[in-house]
Amino acid sequence: MTGSLTIVGLGPGTAEWMTPAAQAALDAASDLVGYGPYLDRVPEQEGRTKHASDNRVEIERATHALRLAAEGRKVAVVSGGDPGVFAMAAAVFEALEAGEPGWRAISIAVEPGITAMLAAAAKAGAPLGGDFCAISLSDNLKPWEVVTARLEAALAADFVICLYNPISKARPWQLGAALELAAGHREGRTPVLFARAVGRPDENLRVLALSEAITAAGTADMATLVMIGASGTRLIARGKERPYVYTPRSVTKSPWATSQGRT
Repeated sequence: MTGSLTIVGLGPGTAEWMTPAAQAALDAASDLVGYGPYLDRVPEQEGRTKHASDNRVEIERATHALRLAAEGRKVAVVSGGDPGVFAMAAAVFEALEAGEPGWRAISIAVEPGITAMLAAAAKAGAPLGGDFCAISLSDNLKPWEVVTARLEAALAADFVICLYNPISKARPWQLGAALELAAGHREGRTPVLFARAVGRPDENLRVLALSEAITAAGTADMATLVMIGASGTRLIARGKERPYVYTPRSVTKSPWATSQGRT
């Protein structure tokens, strides 16, 4: 086939955080496919067509992009952050696996972007300096029981935990429930980062104690990345400035004997 499909990570917001390779893929595309607000971040270009869709139709969007590529077009599927982290890359390959056999001859590439947890960590200091993981709190594609089981395991293993999709109008309670769960494994003073719209004009970063974060859960939204510190995550005070947050690379005390029943 003469067409191609590139899944492009736009990064979290600011254009300076988009890779040159991602920008080149956008520039070379005849068609851009994506969620409307992400497409709005890409300037108009003569001869290039935008195909916007709603946020919760990922498989339909991916299928449409594959059809365009099969017709010989140079397609770029745009995704915020990194397309391989809870985003469009998996949707494209899911549609490819279930779709027309001929689509497997399409040239498909993924151009990575800076994902929200890395952008938030860079702004905060070095909270991901030790072992960490990422969990989506959305139960649109998996049962809530799976979410909580994975969260329990990550808490017991003493990872720094990055929570994507923490809250929405349809899911207003789940972040609070996740933080309450964390309180059974972490001390109340454990640092929790609320990083909203990092890299955009309305960026807002707050560093709270876990006990405060539980009360503040309702102030988060889908543009917020929530990061729960590990037992060793530390703050460096800076007077009136927001403290630096970092997690040491070394572990001097095993968390296994002390991870239960903290308040």
